[in-house]
Amino acid sequence: MYRASGPEEFKPVGETEFINGIAAQSASGLYGPTKVCAGIVGTVDLLLGNRVEPVLESHLAAGGDRFRGVRPTIVWHESKEVLPADNVPNVLSRPEAMAAVRSISKFGLSLDLWAFFTQLDEVAQVCRDNPDLTVVVNHAGGPLGIGPYADRREDVFVEWRKKLEIVSRCENAVIKLGGLAMRYGGFAFNELPEPPSSDVLVENWKRYFDVCIELFGPQRCMFESNFPVDRGMCSYQVLWNAFKKLTRQFSETERQCLFSGTAARVYRLAD
Repeated sequence: MYRASGPEEFKPVGETEFINGIAAQSASGLYGPTKVCAGIVGTVDLLLGNRVEPVLESHLAAGGDRFRGVRPTIVWHESKEVLPADNVPNVLSRPEAMAAVRSISKFGLSLDLWAFFTQLDEVAQVCRDNPDLTVVVNHAGGPLGIGPYADRREDVFVEWRKKLEIVSRCENAVIKLGGLAMRYGGFAFNELPEPPSSDVLVENWKRYFDVCIELFGPQRCMFESNFPVDRGMCSYQVLWNAFKKLTRQFSETERQCLFSGTAARVYRLAD
């Protein structure tokens, strides 16, 4: 639902306009009590530098009081087996992106970042350079299990954990627990003769989520469904059942943080 015309940098604002329309319908109460799209995270091109500010203003105007943050495209890997798309490398280290991130912080918005574990050093630097900015690390910090990493799961786990620990030292960083059903993790549940059960997900993912919760604490972790993308490997119900099983050892207060509280705080959602 990007805008079909107008300046290129403003086209993503059309998405916010569309989503805010859905939110308004939901808020009417005619479709039930659930407040769909109560918080909106849009996107911008970080390479606009300071010129990102009028785009952010347009997002805020289009989203009303629901616009909460941005999730730009920064994911990159040198191997085409990992990421076939021709994304710009090392975006976060570029001066224009640094200026854009400072603007995002100035506007009081959050910054969602999907990055592979190989990019976590850059993510940590963004957190250190912008201590007043809430940085949301997506998809458990992007561990990889395909391409050059297909037969290196243990090596990747050790390196991923080491880099994620550095990010976790930044108090303004929070992490989303999910995204491991994408092909990048290399778990290949889609190749099984039957769809995986929640127990299969727990068996394969538990140590990753345990590390995230250990490093960040429940107050800086939130579960994510990542649907419809995850649908290629598992069902929505099975995924959330796995999350419930993964957190049986935590207290009611800690689980409340993991399943709703952290997200409500980070994205400033009303109870």
